[in-house]
Amino acid sequence: MIEPGKLNTLEPGQKRRKLALTFGALERDIDGIPEKGNEYSFKNLPRAEYTKMLVRIVMNDPELPPDAKEQLSRAVATEPFDSGAEKRACNIARNSLLSILGTFPAEWDLIIAPHREPTDENGIVRQRDFFPGVFVYAEDIRSPFNIGSIFRTAEAMGAEKVFISPRCVDPEHSKSLRSGMGCVETLGFERMSVEELVSYSKENDIPIFVLETGGEDVVEFEFPKRGICVIGSEELGVSPEALNAASYGRVSIPMKGLKASLNVGVAFGILMQKWVESLTGK
Repeated sequence: MIEPGKLNTLEPGQKRRKLALTFGALERDIDGIPEKGNEYSFKNLPRAEYTKMLVRIVMNDPELPPDAKEQLSRAVATEPFDSGAEKRACNIARNSLLSILGTFPAEWDLIIAPHREPTDENGIVRQRDFFPGVFVYAEDIRSPFNIGSIFRTAEAMGAEKVFISPRCVDPEHSKSLRSGMGCVETLGFERMSVEELVSYSKENDIPIFVLETGGEDVVEFEFPKRGICVIGSEELGVSPEALNAASYGRVSIPMKGLKASLNVGVAFGILMQKWVESLTGK
C-alpha cells in the first residue's frame, strides 16, 4: 500500500500503474486474502476512507473517460460504503486505469458460491472445508502463474494439500502468489520427490493416479475416495517415474480440437470438478 501523498511525486504513467496494483491489493484485502506484505496497515486511517481517497485521485486523472468518472463518483457516494461497495469501487477504478494504460487484467476472477461457516464478524471464513485425503502432486511445473492457478483451483475445489516436486517453480514466487489469490498461503505445500511421494502413499494407504494422455476417459474414470493426483509439466507431461508410481491408474480428458491441447491449470480444473462430483455423488 502507498501513502496517498506519495502518489503526487510520481509521473502519470507510474502513478496509474501503482494505483492499479494498489486497488488490486485492496480487493484481495477486502476478500480477506491479502498477499504477504500487502495487507492494509494504515492504523490511523480506516481502509474505506483510504479507498475513497485513492478513487478520488483517479477521478482527477485528465485521461479518465467521463463515463468512468461518473461510475466512480456514484461508487464512492454509495451508502453504506460497506465491503461490497468498497470492492466495487476498487474494481471500477482498477479497470479504468488499466484501460488508460492499454493493458488488461491478468486473469478473470470467478466467485460462485457463498462461503461456509465458520466466519468471523466480517463474514471472512476462518476454517477451511475440504475433502480429507484429496491431494495433488504438481511435478516440475515451470510457470509461476500456472502453479498459482493450481493452488487456487485445489483450494476452491476442496483439496486437502498440495505436494510439489523438487524442480517445481517456487509457489511463493510473486507471480504465483498473484495468480494464487492467497491460496498458496491458505493451503501450504510440501516438496517431495516421486520416491518420497510413493513412500507417503504407502504409509498412509492413499493411492496415486496421474492426469495424462492415453488414460481412461475422465467421465468414466472411477475416482478414489482418497488419492493423490499427479499433474505433469507443461512441456513434458508426467515423468516416467511418476507414471510407474501410479498404482491407481491414468485418467485423460478427451478432446476434439485439432491441437488437442489444454493449459495444465485448465486441465487440472476439469479433473477436480469430476473428482468432486464423484465424491459428492452428483
